[in-house]
Amino acid sequence: MSLTRLNAISPVDGRYRRTTAPLADYFSEGALIRYRVRVEVEYFIALCELPLPQLADFPEAHFSNLRAVYANFSEADAQRVKAIERETNHDVKAVEYFLKEHFDRLQLTGFGEFIHFGLTSQDINNTACPLALKEAWTSVLLPRLTAVRDALADRAAQWSAVPMLARTHGQPASPTRLGKEILVFVERLDQQLAQAGQIPWAAKFGGATGNFNAHHIAYPEVDWIAFGERLVNDNLGLHRSRVTTQIEHYDHLAGFCDALKRINTILVDLCRDVWTYIAMEYFKQKITAGEVGSSAMPHKVNPIDFENAEGNLGVANALCEHLAAKLPISRLQRDLTDSTVLRNLGMPLAHTLIACTSLLRGLDKLLLNEAALAGDLAANWAVVAEAVQTILRREGYPKPYEVLRDLTRTNEVITADTMANFIDGLDVTPAVKVELKRITPETYTGITPTFDRGEKRAQRD
Repeated sequence: MSLTRLNAISPVDGRYRRTTAPLADYFSEGALIRYRVRVEVEYFIALCELPLPQLADFPEAHFSNLRAVYANFSEADAQRVKAIERETNHDVKAVEYFLKEHFDRLQLTGFGEFIHFGLTSQDINNTACPLALKEAWTSVLLPRLTAVRDALADRAAQWSAVPMLARTHGQPASPTRLGKEILVFVERLDQQLAQAGQIPWAAKFGGATGNFNAHHIAYPEVDWIAFGERLVNDNLGLHRSRVTTQIEHYDHLAGFCDALKRINTILVDLCRDVWTYIAMEYFKQKITAGEVGSSAMPHKVNPIDFENAEGNLGVANALCEHLAAKLPISRLQRDLTDSTVLRNLGMPLAHTLIACTSLLRGLDKLLLNEAALAGDLAANWAVVAEAVQTILRREGYPKPYEVLRDLTRTNEVITADTMANFIDGLDVTPAVKVELKRITPETYTGITPTFDRGEKRAQRD
């Protein structure tokens, strides 16, 4: 591990840097500067394409040169912006001056005053940040979440026929199938990923207090609202909030945080269930040569991947909760509290990414222990009481629930022989007795749900 990673304050950039590195292209300081440059450049080009009279002669051949500034944005470029910021003490103004330097080098000095023309900083920040978030979600986190979902779907199919004792309130309950219980999480993820996909990536772009004041006073004949929507919605692929203060109201961003929190909560539930199945020895884990499970107990093979995932999902959700609760609140037309909070936007994605990586690693280690599942079923014949009393109800048998309650709600162990002897003593037809004796904990698993992986993926996308 490099000295830089060893000295990192956050484990996101230290211990887990190898996992979270892809997010640096979206949420690092350098990435934020690059996204600001991108928005400024695309805004200037959109002004040229209106065209404003003073920009009518701007050579279109330079559009590609301007886009190359953000497409080829380098660490040296970021350092130059930071150097300017040290003089201006203003991060967005530093981007403006940086671009004006490029205009000077391209001998476009006469057009430089239309960089950041009529804008306030939040027109840039509140467009750059949702753009970075959208692209990080679609390029990095969503594919990893989808990989978790697909890994679960694979295992649900693989274990679809494996009977398993269910436990409600921690107590033995009507049997189920292991694959179906995994499929529960697949369906939940599908639904919540689909909901997350419906939330707009909202941006604010409307001048100092959202009314295009400066734009309108300079060019009253231009439809600036239509211009803003073309730039934000069509050019940048975001959703322009039409009525704002100086800042984006962040309601849709809060919605995204809440959606991510629901997805993560499903994964926490998964982690705890799998952890419990491992504790019950339904699963064993692949052993890696040389790996140590405990500093004191040589035998230990701990479910650390699921524990790591659960912990990181908890941190992600705590951050999501704060972002969703804080960002939509700003005093009057704007205060600065959103600025420092917004810089943490990548953190819940980073912790979720770490969790997904751990989950995939943990799922890959699972070894099904069918003997343990079968043994648990064989030791809990009382769970067929529901089936027996239901058929007796169908047959009009007097007080069937109460009869089965009296048989099973004791401290005596109910065995296959116990149930067979009970059935033999019932006043029912021989055919019904045969039907009842066919019921076992292994066969009493209900309907196995069908699931079309391709269809579900198409709906999610």
